[in-house]
Amino acid sequence: MVGTIQLTTLISLGFILGLKQTFDPDHIIAISAIVSQTKNIKKSLLQGVLWGIGHTITLLLVGSLILFFKIAIPQKLTLAFELLVGAVLIILGVNVLQKLVKDRMHLHKHIHDKIIHSHFHSHKESTAHTHVHKSFMVGMLHGLAGSAALMLIVLASIDSIPQGLFFIAAFGIGLTVGMLIVSGIIGLPFILTIRFDSFNFGLKIITGIVSISLGSLIIFKIISSNNLFS
Repeated sequence: MVGTIQLTTLISLGFILGLKQTFDPDHIIAISAIVSQTKNIKKSLLQGVLWGIGHTITLLLVGSLILFFKIAIPQKLTLAFELLVGAVLIILGVNVLQKLVKDRMHLHKHIHDKIIHSHFHSHKESTAHTHVHKSFMVGMLHGLAGSAALMLIVLASIDSIPQGLFFIAAFGIGLTVGMLIVSGIIGLPFILTIRFDSFNFGLKIITGIVSISLGSLIIFKIISSNNLFS
């Protein structure tokens, strides 16, 4: 009876911690940059689910090493992955801004029968084409960074391997559910403003700039702390 209560408490804790990790600023901004490129709610939701799955797979791999071999994750390695997260945020932000420039309407002039014709043209794709694997890979990367540090600390205090695996699974489910909800909520403004070019353009500009800014701040903090290179 005591064991069942303990396992239930552990699973509940894992789920709550996973749900809480959803609201880390780097998670929110990164998924915002990704779902800003989607044009329907199903793809936005899919991005969140794949993020959670990628994150969970990484945690299962790292968590298994901790449970089976009692390996401690070096702080410098965690900081290195956080540095990489910062770089990825910058790349995601730049990608959003680059796509805006590519998709922006512009004037073309053509000559037909010695008469100059002008018309607006856009390189925007007629159908949504978002690489869903991007969210999966970014989710895996975040699983290696410091956002999961709390989960790994809890995991290190668990002696039972089955209980540890249950905890990781619960954490992953909580995170995936959270990312599903968040990606859907964040994706809605981008989808609803598709027909309003100025609003959609402005939202994406803000998303790109914030993603680049947060990524730069993460990198600056890690480098200025000297913990990574000392």
